[in-house]
Amino acid sequence: MTGERYVLLALAPARAPWFEAVAQWSMSAALAAEFIKCVSAEEVRVRLSSGRRHSALLVDADAPSFDRDVVDAARAAGTTVIAILGSREPSAQSGSARSARFAELGVAAELRPDFGCDELLDALERNCEMIGRGDQLPPGLGVASGPLWLADLFVVCGAGGTGASTVAIALAQGLAGDARQAGRVLLADLARRADQAMLHDAPDLGPGVQELVEAHRVGRPDPDEVRRMTFGVPRRGYRLLLGLRQSEAWAALRPRAIDAALEGLRQAFQVVVADVTGDFEGEAEGGSVDVEERNYLARSAALRASIVVAVGAPGLKGVHSLGGLIRSLVAMGVSGDRIVAMLNRSPRNPRARAESARALAGLLPEQRLALASPVHVPERKLDDVLWDGAPLPGSVVDPVVHAVQAVAPRLLDHPPPSADPVRVRPGSLGSWAEPADFEAGRP
Repeated sequence: MTGERYVLLALAPARAPWFEAVAQWSMSAALAAEFIKCVSAEEVRVRLSSGRRHSALLVDADAPSFDRDVVDAARAAGTTVIAILGSREPSAQSGSARSARFAELGVAAELRPDFGCDELLDALERNCEMIGRGDQLPPGLGVASGPLWLADLFVVCGAGGTGASTVAIALAQGLAGDARQAGRVLLADLARRADQAMLHDAPDLGPGVQELVEAHRVGRPDPDEVRRMTFGVPRRGYRLLLGLRQSEAWAALRPRAIDAALEGLRQAFQVVVADVTGDFEGEAEGGSVDVEERNYLARSAALRASIVVAVGAPGLKGVHSLGGLIRSLVAMGVSGDRIVAMLNRSPRNPRARAESARALAGLLPEQRLALASPVHVPERKLDDVLWDGAPLPGSVVDPVVHAVQAVAPRLLDHPPPSADPVRVRPGSLGSWAEPADFEAGRP
């Protein structure tokens, strides 16, 4: 043993029977452990971020806040997660399937709700370390392996009124025209104010993004289950994932579950086109965690995207808004060579188009070398086409698809960086002795 006792965090409903049992074992010294009760995920996160070491987080599987977010917060702090099975666990689910689901979440071990002191001690000895001093550094964390293959993700974003949702439809339709990808192209409505259901005259309210994210909160649906949450659009060749039924529903979506849902979509389809809101403000820019979570669908998709299509409108206001959108993407971490600037409903006059391109370049002096000239999509009356559910005309589809396909080949050898940068906590990198200490024989 490397320490003196276990320091255990516990997250469960207040009246969970094992809560009281572990507390009694700790107080009677039957278990060499310090037991800290928590009744909310927020309290768990505060204690994990305090800088103090914890051996394990015991979390009740019946707790409403048991999900990917609380498990990832514990693992990021070097704390092992042990799940206590609850009555809501599906009785028909085999032990091996349940263990695989928990392992995918990051849970190190599981215990029955009526576990004894010896069973808990055995799980702690196999998965945790005792802690003697509060200032000891946590043990190294293993890196979880990701899936072997993920589909290309193309993100389309733009300010309201620019026609970004229509551009997303055009891109999905054009990519679905490739026979090799027939039925394997998905248009996912990830916008906070979702319009794709209206543009597709979708009579059903669900399933959609909310059900998809909830399914990934504590599990990993297989690709067939994910595909069953989407709807076919046979006249255009792609499938559609409906968006939020109300814009306020973003509050029910947890960040780590959103990440897992995006990964699930990319494992179920060959190409995913995401229509997102053109608002990427996060905690680093505005100092608000709530704002970052409100925009997390757009931020997570854009950071993982192979290509981001930024859509603007012609004219003074439209070009200015497009420049601001591109600057916000670059500030968030999207490299300029992955951004395709697009002016929708662009005039036919070559001189007017050239002036728009010069104006956009003047707004982006830092990104001028990496960013290509904007793509111009001509003006077309599409209301009747959308109303009838007919394919969009080639004059709209072709410029969008050709622009994306022209950029994609040079990015194949340069995948986007990880979307989950980790902030280095003070003291987490350890320390070292100065040469004078070695010469003097001091450790």
